[in-house]
Amino acid sequence: MNTSATFSDTDAAPPRSLHLLPVAVNTPAHSGVGDLLSYASSAPLPPGTLVRVPLGAREVLGIVWDAPETPQSLPAGVQPRAIAGVLQGIAPLAPAWRRLVAFAARYYQRALGEVALAALPPQLRDLDPEQLQRRLRRTQAPVPAAGTIKPIAHSAEQSTAIAQIDVHPGPFLLFGSTGSGKTEVYLHCVARALAADPQAQALILVPEINLTPQLEARVRARFAPLYGDAALVGMHSGMTPAQRLKSWLAAHTGAARIVLGTRMAVFASLPHLALIVVDEEHDASYKQQEGARYNARDLALWRGREQGAKVILGSATPSLESWHASRPPSEDDPQGGRYQRLYMPSRIGAGALPRVRILDMGQQPRHSVFAPPLLAAITERVQRGEQCLVLLNRRGFAPVLHCHACGWKSDCPHCSAHQVFHKLDRTLRCHHCGAASRVPRACPSCGNPDIVPIGRGTEQLEEQLARLLRNVVVEPAGRAARVARIDADTTRAKGALEEQLAQVHAGEVDVLVGTQMIAKGHDFRRITLVAAVQPDGALFSSDFRAPERLFALLMQAAGRAGRDAQYTAASEQPAEMWIQTWHPEHPVYATLRRHDWPAFAGQQLAERREAGMPPFAHQALVRADARSQEVAQAFLSAAADAARAAGLPGLDLVHLFPPVPLAVQRVAGVERAQMLLESPSRAALQAFLAAWQGVLHAERPQHKGLVRWLVDVDPQAI
Repeated sequence: MNTSATFSDTDAAPPRSLHLLPVAVNTPAHSGVGDLLSYASSAPLPPGTLVRVPLGAREVLGIVWDAPETPQSLPAGVQPRAIAGVLQGIAPLAPAWRRLVAFAARYYQRALGEVALAALPPQLRDLDPEQLQRRLRRTQAPVPAAGTIKPIAHSAEQSTAIAQIDVHPGPFLLFGSTGSGKTEVYLHCVARALAADPQAQALILVPEINLTPQLEARVRARFAPLYGDAALVGMHSGMTPAQRLKSWLAAHTGAARIVLGTRMAVFASLPHLALIVVDEEHDASYKQQEGARYNARDLALWRGREQGAKVILGSATPSLESWHASRPPSEDDPQGGRYQRLYMPSRIGAGALPRVRILDMGQQPRHSVFAPPLLAAITERVQRGEQCLVLLNRRGFAPVLHCHACGWKSDCPHCSAHQVFHKLDRTLRCHHCGAASRVPRACPSCGNPDIVPIGRGTEQLEEQLARLLRNVVVEPAGRAARVARIDADTTRAKGALEEQLAQVHAGEVDVLVGTQMIAKGHDFRRITLVAAVQPDGALFSSDFRAPERLFALLMQAAGRAGRDAQYTAASEQPAEMWIQTWHPEHPVYATLRRHDWPAFAGQQLAERREAGMPPFAHQALVRADARSQEVAQAFLSAAADAARAAGLPGLDLVHLFPPVPLAVQRVAGVERAQMLLESPSRAALQAFLAAWQGVLHAERPQHKGLVRWLVDVDPQAI
């Protein structure tokens, strides 16, 4: 680990009484500055201490770090700058936390200070000592409540899974169908861990913010009677800076026994961590897409092993990496995988999984948005007072406006993508850079007033369904059918998502239209029919993970139907999942019809093994952003040539593919290119990437117009 020093202008040597300390600070990305900077302190400070230090003309937050293995000496005649202050009252960050951060920085090829400081609440950088002391006084250990909780009866499958988790070290992959009661297994294991040790802490990760309110309410109801309301805190990007600081302090001091959060919570300071739960472990949202591109699921596994905490991964559609890692021993593979696989195939309460119906759109009337059989099924369900969910993973009214006279399309002026037509506010918006403009009255190119939307988004589906169901009466209420939409556009305001979900749960919505944000994790008790309108796009994607993501999305969406066995039993028909497709014979739909994830996973893994793709190989992407595509690709090619010329370690086991433009190659006026690296050896790939960093730094000044470059280890999209 490199150690640099920040120096003052004076040439005098530091007094002997001063202590030279390595400090991690958030230095500019790709600045070439070492991982640690050296500062002077009048007193020794233990590693993990939070300090304020000067950096250039600014004063920034830093963390005193462990001394490097090779001690660094200052050049003769120079004096290090002094630490500006210590954040009093906050215990040093534990060695286990520092090891987690150091591993993440090393593995994902980012600066140590960048990862370490990003893991801390932003408000720690801004509070003066008096303000900080006031915050600390509010963070007190929770007072256990006097209440108790009723014993909960478990199904045979839940009891078996719990027994296995109790006696084995894990990690565990809890493979349970939607509605099988995985959450209850999580909560029981949390209860066991907290009861076994009065200081024990548990971390529960969910993939998206919109899944936290429902789960948080359930966790709070379960544990507040035992440990007090303050024993549970949340951690996600939707919280205010003050809320994030409060939660972080509660976890760091041990006042919080349970932390529930999104991927950022994997870095929470939990000195007494005993259990980690990763719900919906397959979800791509666990992969950070900006800055340090870490995968929270993978870091949770590393942290659990390193800290001696049990780790439970749960999903009805596990990632193929986790499925392969949990393979049972066999004659050909006596060792099996690293995880222990636990099965829970049955739904709680004898509820059946929904019947999957495939609609061949080639046999339906041309230009049908909803095939007549599907529309009839939705109408019947709504008339009986049942709820339906319609899934389309594209927001807006239409993907593009088009002029038939001259061929003009509503292209984004800054990106190689279309601006999406949003009818409600009459705007064209780019979903990549955010550029927005008013819808033109006529074609900007030829003046033709007849410009039309092409394609469909959730906004259009909502409008069309409202029109098609306008005369449908919901019995026994005797009111008109109601259609609502939940997507990123309707949930921007604070509290909007919770309010809309409450309306669905209360039965005030008959048909819910939305994107993937409503297709997973939500416990909709009244929904008996789910429909996927246009899922075919992912079948022929250039990304080899696209079929896996599509199968998982559709199976998760199907799992929203028929979750309440009593409610479904009262219906005249069993719960259903309808899929409108132009390719009804595709293998994805054939296995989905049987709810057969093991068969689908086996077929996909066989293809990947033959092609040498993850999890049988390891990948990294190096992306270059520049003012022109030529500069971006030239930088990547030159860096690859320099790596070969230098004979970098691991190169003999790493294949560097030629640079290519990204699918959306221009965003916000910046051209983007990428180079794929692949190796059968993770160690070889890591050794090469670490050695290549210096080459990339040295090559950058030679390419005028290069804006930035970044490394994405274990990419989730190619």
